[in-house]
Amino acid sequence: MTTRRDALKFSGLAIGAGIALPALVRGARAEGIDTAALLQPGPLGDVWLGPADAKCTIIEYASMTCSHCAAFHKNTWPTLKERYIDTGKVRFTLREFPLDPLATAAFMLARCEGESKYYPITDLLFDQQPAWAFTPKPVDALEQMLRQAGYNKQTFEACLKDQKVYSAVNAVKQRGLDVFKVDSTPTFFINGERYTGEMTVEGMEKVIKPILGA
Repeated sequence: MTTRRDALKFSGLAIGAGIALPALVRGARAEGIDTAALLQPGPLGDVWLGPADAKCTIIEYASMTCSHCAAFHKNTWPTLKERYIDTGKVRFTLREFPLDPLATAAFMLARCEGESKYYPITDLLFDQQPAWAFTPKPVDALEQMLRQAGYNKQTFEACLKDQKVYSAVNAVKQRGLDVFKVDSTPTFFINGERYTGEMTVEGMEKVIKPILGA
């Protein structure tokens, strides 16, 4: 079992390409998923975008060091957000499924500054992933990068020592693994059905449009 101390120790290592697990199944239905259970938030709550009464709900399980996740957030996310979330048609949340200690640390840093900073920080880290996740000193690179989000050395280190946040991030991953059988990233649950892999806008629209009656 990985402890917080292990996370801080191992996050100093360069992360290899093998961290981002390839998606083995694309468009797989989530058989037997309890939708009500799926919508239950983790210890820190979900940070939702879009209205609560939207016809379509998307839950993404991702890892901050997953290259497939970064590609989705670079290539698909901006258009998905503009067309469907900002227009009130889709409700979306990103949930933590860190594949390594460095990803755990990154999610902790996204959580420590409150809900208003969650997406600005995760967007920044996905966009700039090669500049911090795949460097000889990723924690130093992460600290420098998050100065843009208002962190200084003291607040950065205090966040990474916060046992409550550490435990909460890992609880979300463990529940995803145990209850919803998430085993790769990114994994999407769209109105309770599971889709794995780096989905394109077109691929998402094939699922979303029938739900919306478009």
